[in-house]
Amino acid sequence: MMVATMTPNVDARRAPRVKLAGTVLALIKLENGRHIRSRVHQLSFTGGLLGFDKPLDEGIKAEVMFHVGDCTVRCKAVMLFPMWATKGCLQPFEFTDLDEEQRSKLEADLQKFLSSVPPVTAGSETGSAQETESAPSPEGFGAESVPDADSNSDLNNPIA
Repeated sequence: MMVATMTPNVDARRAPRVKLAGTVLALIKLENGRHIRSRVHQLSFTGGLLGFDKPLDEGIKAEVMFHVGDCTVRCKAVMLFPMWATKGCLQPFEFTDLDEEQRSKLEADLQKFLSSVPPVTAGSETGSAQETESAPSPEGFGAESVPDADSNSDLNNPIA
């Protein structure tokens, strides 16, 4: 099941984000050739938020690869300052060379997902702007094909 939160966009320049709750797997290739698997927790056409057991150093350049909707993204990104979470950490990243065609495809796929999720309003039952809404998985997002984190304990281990 995919979970999404759509909060009012205070800064018009900020790209809308989809909260994927770790349902999309990503492969990160570091400059030294090492590969690390991760889960995408948030995504926009400017970058996203990855889940790791241990954070990567801020400023590290890497190639990020994942598939969401009808779009397969494979481009360079820079890792930003990590945030500790309950299990491991969440590390934001910013795309550095996403070409216009790929960006348009990604933006269209994310917009399809955002349009399937009702926006969270300040007058919701709990009154929390951080409340999440459940939505059926849009075609092509494939939440059912992603294993649970508990069933795949080597998810974040380096691949030889």
